[in-house]
Amino acid sequence: MKVLVTDPIADAGLDRLREAGHEVETAYDVEGDALLSAVSDANGLIVRSGTDVTEEVFDAAPDLVIVGRAGIGVDNIDIDAATEHGVIVANAPEGNVRAAAEHTVAMAFASARSIPQAHIRLKDGEWAKGDYLGTEVNGKALGVVGLGRVGQEVAKKLDSLGMDLVAYDPYISEDRAAQLGAELVDLDDCLDRADFLTVHTPLTPETEGLISDEELAQLEGGYLVNCARGGVVDEEALAEAVEDGVLAGAAVDVFAEEPVSPDNPLLDVNDVVVTPHLGASTEAAQENVATSTADQVVAALAEEPVVNALNAPSIDESAFPRVEPYIGLAETAGKIATQLLDQRIDSIEVHYEGDIAEEDVELVTASAQKGVFQPLEWQVNAVNAPQIAEERGVEVTESKTRQTEDFQSLVRVTVSGDDESISVEGTLFADDDPRIVRVDDYRVDAIPHGHMLVARNKDEPGVIGFIGTVLGEHEVNIAGMFNAREAIGGEALTVYTLDAQVPDDAKEALENDDRIIEARYIELNGAE
Repeated sequence: MKVLVTDPIADAGLDRLREAGHEVETAYDVEGDALLSAVSDANGLIVRSGTDVTEEVFDAAPDLVIVGRAGIGVDNIDIDAATEHGVIVANAPEGNVRAAAEHTVAMAFASARSIPQAHIRLKDGEWAKGDYLGTEVNGKALGVVGLGRVGQEVAKKLDSLGMDLVAYDPYISEDRAAQLGAELVDLDDCLDRADFLTVHTPLTPETEGLISDEELAQLEGGYLVNCARGGVVDEEALAEAVEDGVLAGAAVDVFAEEPVSPDNPLLDVNDVVVTPHLGASTEAAQENVATSTADQVVAALAEEPVVNALNAPSIDESAFPRVEPYIGLAETAGKIATQLLDQRIDSIEVHYEGDIAEEDVELVTASAQKGVFQPLEWQVNAVNAPQIAEERGVEVTESKTRQTEDFQSLVRVTVSGDDESISVEGTLFADDDPRIVRVDDYRVDAIPHGHMLVARNKDEPGVIGFIGTVLGEHEVNIAGMFNAREAIGGEALTVYTLDAQVPDDAKEALENDDRIIEARYIELNGAE
């Protein structure tokens, strides 16, 4: 079969494809009509970030089986269009883990020993031996923010050098952290105890600006390393903290805007070591990414399982139409549940009642896990969510009963943490219209779309009016609401569907009222 490669990859990947008997055509830097022409008879397509794989590309490639992304990010690939055309999209998330971890360690040492600064001065003819007094890592505390694949690899490497490990990750179990030799703590404790802090989280609305002025002050006297994603650390705040001596130094490989602007404040601070996003730039990493991608293309063309498929349903084709509507419902229930729990997750239970319990629901359960983990993993999907759960030590259980009281079918997702659990139940109305019908013991009827506010409050006159007034004052329009209560005068729960995001000051105003027990803003797919 023909495999088109439109961005350069290591020769080892091209050789792997040819060894499998496929014709390999390279067409670098093609775009527009030239790309559509080149892909018209291709069975496989391999790209990096330089090729935009749009719906138009899929329309032009009727024989396309798989798009392989030689790297992690798939922002340049229209995955929805790929799915509609029956094309598998797969990436290579593991290929550069070791390289990124090693670069993080190198950046930590470069900052702690002022290696680039001393190098430049010596090249300029200065013997500045007395100007630099470095810091050893042995016996120091390493704080790891985000204990995913790269974070775990960094922890292993620096643990072996005598560092004490503390980690902040609200989605990993204590048992898994302990296996890595790390003590799991909250973010404040991690910052207070760390001598070196390394960041390994995706850039999401929750993590953007996660480390700013207040957090950097807690790290006083320490070092910060960010080789994960630009924007997680406030660059202006970091530059100021190092310049003012709040931090001893910092090392940064990623920036909020890349290529980095000459006006970026980090470039003007002597004790900030910077590199131009080199985390994955090693010969081995590039070869690993190329061969991993090639192996997945070979598997897909041989109709074998694709390890890192991002969109391939693992279900019998004839059963898929019956199960498909519940995939999004389960994902939404998981997403709502995890945002309501707002603590480290130890277990996930997915329960099915009624007609859906008679189906093969493996993909639905995986989609529920996807919803639970989506705030953490920027590329989580129904294929890799079970693997993420295993990596993070989260127990996942599935149960079924054909008996149901109120609905023809029901899906319930329960997430549990250290001392609390949250259950969210959903069903489908006519025309596969999804509804959230219960939150814990509260019966509701909410359309899960876009922006939601879930408020727990005292069942007293005027509370709902107060919530509506606060939202109105902040120009947040209420599209729908449903109120439920345990008993007259007890606790009530109200679900609001909204037309816009709830600002932090509005949420604060709500929670400052003694009648409001808790107010949680939930963001779902479809939010603008």
